[in-house]
Amino acid sequence: MTTTPPVYIISGGAGFIGSNLVARLQRDEPEARLYVVDDFSTGSYANIVEACIRHNAGPFRGTIMPDSITDLNWQPAIMGLKPKAVFHLAAITNTLEFDEKKMISVNSEPFIDILDACIESEVPLVYASSGATYGTPPQAEQEIPFPIDAAGNPSNVYGFSKWLMDVEVQRVFQQSLIDSGKLPHVVGLRYFNVFGPGEARKGKMASMIYHLANQMLAGNNPKIFEHGQHQRDQIFVDDIVSGTIAASKASAKPGIYNLGSGTTTTFNDIVDGINTALGTSKQPEYIPMPEEMITSYQHYTCADITKTTEGLGWAPEHTPSEAIISYAAQLAKDSQKATAHPS
Repeated sequence: MTTTPPVYIISGGAGFIGSNLVARLQRDEPEARLYVVDDFSTGSYANIVEACIRHNAGPFRGTIMPDSITDLNWQPAIMGLKPKAVFHLAAITNTLEFDEKKMISVNSEPFIDILDACIESEVPLVYASSGATYGTPPQAEQEIPFPIDAAGNPSNVYGFSKWLMDVEVQRVFQQSLIDSGKLPHVVGLRYFNVFGPGEARKGKMASMIYHLANQMLAGNNPKIFEHGQHQRDQIFVDDIVSGTIAASKASAKPGIYNLGSGTTTTFNDIVDGINTALGTSKQPEYIPMPEEMITSYQHYTCADITKTTEGLGWAPEHTPSEAIISYAAQLAKDSQKATAHPS
């Protein structure tokens, strides 16, 4: 008796997190058919190739659908492919994009079609929300983790576009409870500050850890906003991928969850970790924050992951401090290889 191989659709699968997710799925379920939806406006085929090597997944064996999420007709695609789950990660992630119409048109509008198509076909949907949906809640001033219900006052249009997605899901949940008394398998994940292998092509939007490590590898002192005490919830990309996959499982409880480490790391801590990895003792060069950034800058972020652990059965496996050191060490090795074998 032959069984039909499972199918997964991953939008944004050529991006940083998406490519790591694609590689992990291929490694863990080698028989699965993977469909990557990506218009390559910011992603790259090279992200997928490198992620597959990094995760020992073998060469990529999936299908690329080089479509914009705004152009793809989601209902027939999902009905035809009958996926085991849809992972929706595609978005404009540039927090410095100030074109509000563009951001909302790309991030928020297509999501409604994806959501409706998955619910109609009874296909689990896992989508990327963001810690940016919180803006600066009262918990930031108190320096305590952000609970799920503290979101809703984002400080930029990127966070607002992600909040609109969460609002739509909450609306659907309310109606589903009225109509059937049960929730569809939809899980929103508020990613906090993600770092790790595969982010090099994000440019300015790559993590603070990536940028500071490269500054130090170039022999420079790391530049950080004075006086390095800003605290962020940093989470390693492998933990993000594990949490994303956990959200697709039948045991996952539908809902919106934080995906972070549940701890904070200061910018000074990051520099210390990179120094440890590189065997250096470079001191930070403190610079003033630009005036235009002060009002919208998140000086403190920390995910309350209590409900995440309960609802998804997930917890991060890496501490930020350990992951920063190992990642910076890998960046150093990559830099040495590039110097030894210039293209």
